[in-house]
Amino acid sequence: MTFTPTPLSDSFVVDLKPFADDRGWFARYYCKEEFKKIGHTKEWVQMNHSVSYKKGTIRGMHFQVSPYKEIKMVRCIAGTVFDVIVDIRKDSTTFLQWFGIELSAENKKMLYIPEGFAHGFQSLTDDCELLYHHSEMYQPKAESGIRFDDPRINIQWSLPVSVISERDANHPLLIKDFKGV
Repeated sequence: MTFTPTPLSDSFVVDLKPFADDRGWFARYYCKEEFKKIGHTKEWVQMNHSVSYKKGTIRGMHFQVSPYKEIKMVRCIAGTVFDVIVDIRKDSTTFLQWFGIELSAENKKMLYIPEGFAHGFQSLTDDCELLYHHSEMYQPKAESGIRFDDPRINIQWSLPVSVISERDANHPLLIKDFKGV
């Protein structure tokens, strides 16, 4: 694996190093010792799988608040998505900045998302599937979100929105004096 820092502090693009032969390929996508090198010491306690059927679907921008802030790692295993993170850590030098990257089954990239980030994605193809690793259990009372089209963040989505849940479409806009999490 190769860890490449993104412009947002403490987040990384993780590239797999597949070994290929006549049968196909094999790659390690998690190694406790290698992840320690980027400061990851928590265990993954929950893994989830999402499917988005229609190109243009947006899911996000989700996060959990204290004491259930979580680290996430996401990987696209079918189709292609534009994956986006927003730094909402109150004392961060990259506060309210966003970063987006194309994740696909073909490029095999993953995104490592530290605590204090909002996360979402848009499907760029039909039938996209993502795997999520979480360092905290899902806590409905700690769940929160930022609206995908918040003008204060101004995420440049790749496509017009085709499908979005009512909940995600109605996340609140950030107020002027939002101080972060």
